[in-house]
Parts: sequence; structure tokens; C-alpha cells
Amino acid sequence: MGQFISFEGPEGSGKTTVLKELYERLNTSYDVIMTREPGGIKISESIRALLLDSDDEMDERTEALLFAAARRQHLVEKILPQLNKGGIVLCDRFVDSSLSYQGYAREIGVEEVKAINEFAIESVYPDLTLYFDVPAEVGLNRIKDNNRDSNRLDKEKIEFHHKVSEGYKQLIAEYPERIKVIDATQSLESVIEDAYQVIVNFLNQV
Repeated sequence: MGQFISFEGPEGSGKTTVLKELYERLNTSYDVIMTREPGGIKISESIRALLLDSDDEMDERTEALLFAAARRQHLVEKILPQLNKGGIVLCDRFVDSSLSYQGYAREIGVEEVKAINEFAIESVYPDLTLYFDVPAEVGLNRIKDNNRDSNRLDKEKIEFHHKVSEGYKQLIAEYPERIKVIDATQSLESVIEDAYQVIVNFLNQV
């Protein structure tokens, strides 16, 4: 099996920008792909549009189930084939996002959301997760300053985003060996370098 590395963080943490830069660096030495959730493949990208691009009201459990459905198809169609041939997967979000956003921030239960996703992923968790830590207010201001299109989750109240961060902090405490925290309040160059060093050190140990 290859190595599965996920990138997590609150909105505006910069993880997507860092992921793209690290993909370019790692691609010169490793068999690596980059992908994202929800999305990554045709079916999951269609579900992404329902989840993030629509302003329609959505039941919390419907939201959680759609994320899990997108994740399942993405896993079997794109992630597992790369891992099974010994390659590396860099994924923008995975199951930790659902546990933090839907389980904790939506308050429908971390264990309940975990159960839905266990069915979807059959215990295929990332080998390494980088969590890009930034205060919710800072991340949301970055989105505004960079003129990034806001999605449905970006538009939630600040209290929701604080809960998301709290949910992630619980996961970090529960899985300290897997989840490594990156200080995302630094300059972009420093964040990229810190993340790169964590990944290279990890790959050198496996």
C-alpha cells in the first residue's frame, strides 16, 4: 500500500494553496496525485455542487450522508487505486472534516457521523493528516481579502466556525500520532516549508 496524506483546517486556513505547492515539489521524486473532498471524481464533484454551491436549506443529516456518499465513490474510484499501486495521495479534506463540521459543529454527534463514514470508508483512514491551525476570524477575513468565492459553509455564523475548530482540537487530542498541527498564521512560505518537512520526515520513516 502507498501513503495517504490528508490536509485539514478551518475555512481560509490556506491548506489548498499549500497542498498544490507540495504536490509540485513531491511530484519530482514520488508517484503522487492530489485530489479533494468533496469531489475528485465526476460523481463526487456533482455531489459537491449540491453541498457547497447551493444556497438551498439542507437538513444536517442529509448533508452528512451526502459527504459520506461522495467520499465512498472518491475512495473506490481514485484514492484506493493509487494506494494499491504504492503511490501517494494528497487529499484536501477527508473524514476528519465530516467529524468536525457535521458531527461537532452541526451537533448531530461525532460518533454518529463516524459510524456513517466507517460504512463508507471501511476503515481506510489517512496515514498522516496535516491540520492547518488558524483562528476562525483570520481564515474568514482571508477569504474576503482574496476575493475567493464563498461557499455555503463559509457563510455560516462565526459561532459555527468556532465549533469547527473545537471539533478539530478534539480529534488532534484523540489522534496525536496521525494529526500534526501546522501554524497557519505564519507567512505562506513558512507554512509550506513546515508542511513539507513534516511530510518528508514521515515518508522517510515508512
